[in-house]
Amino acid sequence: MPRTDRFLDIRRDPHSDELLARGGDSEAHSILQRAGFVAVVRVHETYHRTPTGLAEDDESRLATDAVARLRAAGYHVDCDADFDTDSRPASYLPLGSSVVHVAERLREAATTDEAADALTELTAAHDGVLTALEEVLTATADFHDGLGQAADPYIARRLRYLADEHLRVIRTVLSETRNQLADRHAPHPGRSTCTGEVPSTEQERSAVCACPPPPRTLPAPPPPMAAGLRR
Repeated sequence: MPRTDRFLDIRRDPHSDELLARGGDSEAHSILQRAGFVAVVRVHETYHRTPTGLAEDDESRLATDAVARLRAAGYHVDCDADFDTDSRPASYLPLGSSVVHVAERLREAATTDEAADALTELTAAHDGVLTALEEVLTATADFHDGLGQAADPYIARRLRYLADEHLRVIRTVLSETRNQLADRHAPHPGRSTCTGEVPSTEQERSAVCACPPPPRTLPAPPPPMAAGLRR
């Protein structure tokens, strides 16, 4: 059966007249956000709405774009007739995909050196991911400084606090972890891979490989016999 999280509805609510998107998984939610929708997180549901203050034509264009993007990504979208479209725009890997690749490298790392190399992408002083994130927080704070509403200076201060305090802690811990791994030069005991090849310097050609034999597994015990059966 098809997965239910591959289905979405994008319609105007008949009671509130809000344009809402419901359903989908986290990837679909990202597509909706990139199309311009705003996430609404409730206790039992996360759905999406259009930004406040949009004209109806702008909402329709936003919804039509979301339908096209979702269908291009393989989602099944039921929608109002006004939003239906045959357009299938090209999709590109988002910036976050390159950061996720760091996690994939860490999951596949077989040595501390490989893990340290992966973490360097986060912790590099000049162009690491965490340095770039600090730049984003600071730029967002600068943007709020002159935005003009009463709450904007508070938002700016909060963003700078995140950069100066919380992000600094994360960067310090990850940098120390990276440096410790770089100094160890050790294989991961649970991830060492055996190629099955005999080294060229091996004199005993009957040797299979230099790896220790795998742990012996005991056979599973037979199922217990039913007791007290009567004829």
